[in-house]
Amino acid sequence: MRTTVIQLKAMKQKGEKIAMLTAYDYMTAKIVDNAGVPLILVGDSLGMVILGYESTIPVTMDEMIHHIKAVVRGSKNAMVIADLPFMSYHISKEQALTNAARIIQEGGAQAVKVEGGTSVADKIREIVDCGIPVMSHIGLTPQSVNQLGGYKIQGKDLDTARKLLDDAKAIEQAGAFAVVLETVPAALAAFISQSIDIPTIGIGAGAGCDGQVQVISDILGLFTDFVPKHTKQYAQVAEVMSGAISDYYNEVKSGAFPTEAQSFAMDESIIDELKKK
Repeated sequence: MRTTVIQLKAMKQKGEKIAMLTAYDYMTAKIVDNAGVPLILVGDSLGMVILGYESTIPVTMDEMIHHIKAVVRGSKNAMVIADLPFMSYHISKEQALTNAARIIQEGGAQAVKVEGGTSVADKIREIVDCGIPVMSHIGLTPQSVNQLGGYKIQGKDLDTARKLLDDAKAIEQAGAFAVVLETVPAALAAFISQSIDIPTIGIGAGAGCDGQVQVISDILGLFTDFVPKHTKQYAQVAEVMSGAISDYYNEVKSGAFPTEAQSFAMDESIIDELKKK
């Protein structure tokens, strides 16, 4: 049985912290799931860390579903939540429903995630009313990076802080089961977490949130361009991979690989017979 929205609400009520990680492929999902992480996010961040785009904006529904399917196949216990990508839910309620249904029916995810608060509350309500769980995402919303003027901290003054609080309450009233708070001052994130009954999942939003989410490539040290302030590297996997690949390359060049241990034997008399022809 995968993690449910009811279990998540109970975790908040008990003060039990909630961990969420991204995954974009079968092997990673299997490792994350076996580690006991209750929530796996197939984020549109795959556009940057998997597909090499400069932002999440170019990611399509078909690209999302391709990766969602792999993650669902690789997991058994975690709830798989998937992003609705840029402009896949903004045009109309009908569009939002159609694409949310694709995430669930074609992809196999158990929930969808949308960016926005009051501006998408009607879409959230419509999707939830059709039986699809929705997680929302406010604060720094990467799909709106061009409008926000870059990846900046959100909610630092009274007006924007009040707007984020209003967004969180609107999301809750619309029926969302949780909300991601990204790049929000820790004190504000803690206040919002105390002001609503649904779990808050922080990324760059301090320890006062009900849970935390990180991009898997960030915590593993796979993304080498820079280390985001909101992440902690628990390993330097890129260095390990680089060393292993260099060793392989050098051994192939020198003839040290493969050895008999990596080769298969046969009856040598067969070769002798082949030579006679």
